[in-house]
Amino acid sequence: MDTSAYLKAVVEQTSTLAEWVDGKDASAPVPTCPKWTLAELVDHVGGTQRMVTMLVGERLTDPSRAFAGIVPGPTDPGQWRAWLSDGAAEASRAFASATDDTPVWDPSGAAAGVPFWSRRLFGEVCVHRADAAVALGVPYELAPELAVAAAEDWLDTMTSQGYWDNVPGYADAMRGNGQTLHFHATDAPGDWVARREQDRIVLERTAAAEADVVVRGSAIDLLLVISRRRPLDAAATLEVRGDRALFDHWIEHMDWVATG
Repeated sequence: MDTSAYLKAVVEQTSTLAEWVDGKDASAPVPTCPKWTLAELVDHVGGTQRMVTMLVGERLTDPSRAFAGIVPGPTDPGQWRAWLSDGAAEASRAFASATDDTPVWDPSGAAAGVPFWSRRLFGEVCVHRADAAVALGVPYELAPELAVAAAEDWLDTMTSQGYWDNVPGYADAMRGNGQTLHFHATDAPGDWVARREQDRIVLERTAAAEADVVVRGSAIDLLLVISRRRPLDAAATLEVRGDRALFDHWIEHMDWVATG
């Protein structure tokens, strides 16, 4: 997916989320983000989109002004639908005014801010829409190709040098001696091999002839399990072969809410 495709999907996914939360109980708990209420989930999604809109639209290489500009969403849940939809539309316009090489702060360390943030907004709304689905008791659906793209965003972000360098305790927990995890989507093209090294996690977009543990199943189950939005025992299609303890350790330290 390119930047424009990511932003098209951001608008579509946010529209669905906005319909779901419209007028709902602001104090409803979000079980997959135990410290959040539905209002805080809405704040996070809409606030993040607006922060990124400022980063890209104003070509910021220092994020402090964008962080300082984050404002909470409306207190009236009846206004959430318009607020979320407007935020996604503003983000789409900001990205349309930039090119992939426009200088923008990139927390991953890869110095590719516009492509990074287009993909990151997409992955964010896909995962947080899953949070809303659990909170509201509605079915969560995502096309396999989109689930693969969201899984790639999650894996790429969580294995980035920026995450390794800036999240306390994460590097110590995830250091390794070459242990490999192979993630394979069975219903759309998607293969990733993560290798734990002493100074980083290397992520390759490939299948592996051999790996210490292989995790395979539908793209949506893969996405929701690796992002800790669905327990492994509730993922009907997912199969784990090899060192289960290695995969359990990986999942234990993929808790973005707690560690990020």
